[in-house]
Amino acid sequence: MKLEELRKRVDLIDSEIVKLLGARMELALRTGKHKDGVSDPKREENVFANVKKCSVGLVRPEFSGGLFKEIISESKKIQDQHPVLVAFQGEHGAFGEMAIRAFLPPAVPISCREFEDVFTGVENGSFDFGMVPVENSIEGAVTRVNDLLVESSLRIVGEVRVPVHHCLLALPEADYREIKVAYSHPQALSQCRGFLQRNKLEARPFYDTAGAAMMLAEDRPRAAAAIASRLCAELYGLEILKENVEDHKSNSTRFLVLSRKEEEKEGANTREGAGKSDSRGQGVSGRKGGMCSIIFSTDHKAGALFSVLKVFSDASLNLTRIESRPIKSDPGKYAFFLDFEGFDQDAKVAAALSQVEKMAVFYKYLGCYPSWKQEAKA
Repeated sequence: MKLEELRKRVDLIDSEIVKLLGARMELALRTGKHKDGVSDPKREENVFANVKKCSVGLVRPEFSGGLFKEIISESKKIQDQHPVLVAFQGEHGAFGEMAIRAFLPPAVPISCREFEDVFTGVENGSFDFGMVPVENSIEGAVTRVNDLLVESSLRIVGEVRVPVHHCLLALPEADYREIKVAYSHPQALSQCRGFLQRNKLEARPFYDTAGAAMMLAEDRPRAAAAIASRLCAELYGLEILKENVEDHKSNSTRFLVLSRKEEEKEGANTREGAGKSDSRGQGVSGRKGGMCSIIFSTDHKAGALFSVLKVFSDASLNLTRIESRPIKSDPGKYAFFLDFEGFDQDAKVAAALSQVEKMAVFYKYLGCYPSWKQEAKA
């Protein structure tokens, strides 16, 4: 093996080590949510004992012990800072993480495999907030998130709308003329269908846009690219072959900020740096107004839904979304998701909500919260 090839392999291992260190720091922050204080001498002794057991060959126990002494020291430092932990679904680099960076720049984004993991983690106190997509301007509602909102006790304390701009990413050493396939989430592939057809690229579905970028960086398949965010190029050391490959430039996703308590919405609004640009120049515009969200169901009879909607019309409240989802626990019946502009401190909003609660067979108040829109290109 030639020197350059050996060095490339060293670089790949180094990047993997750094990525694993980042994952370990995230877990350290999560464990900090479930223990009193930062120091745990007994646990540290166990860590050092396990490290010495694993130290074989060229890795001497003295070396690994010193290395992990530094790692544990750094973990304790970041635990002591008590950063805000915000969960999102997907691998790092997903648009959920970009929404977090825009809405709460000082927060630490925590990757979760499934939407259920985000909801459960916020409910049990593992995370301070959750960031979940509720609808896309092209593809429509994220049905799984809507179903979880029906089942969950969490409240909505904020929203941010993020422009969705996809990039064609490749390995730095790749020859773009040889690329034949593009991996990404099926929704992203659908949003870039025209670009893929024009460039004769085969669409290969993957579980996540950022996951496709991570796979490309780790497995390094030949003649392959990924469609993902610009942030993924930075995180996984990929080259951007072309930006803005989506077919519709107005494509955007609305994300909701979830909390255990509605009272925490002030924390979501006023945490240091919220609504300002981060180091990458991304940010959200100034507060553009308030939104309220409820879920309800009505009697199964003519005019029942109209009567509820008339309450908002009579109060001159502008509805921005109304959708229906079947109630899984009660087949044949539907829950309606309704969003409208306003704040619950407004007397007419409070009166309308009170009236709807009395009229509905099922009623769930999700929250009234500030709405933001990301300014910068994603």
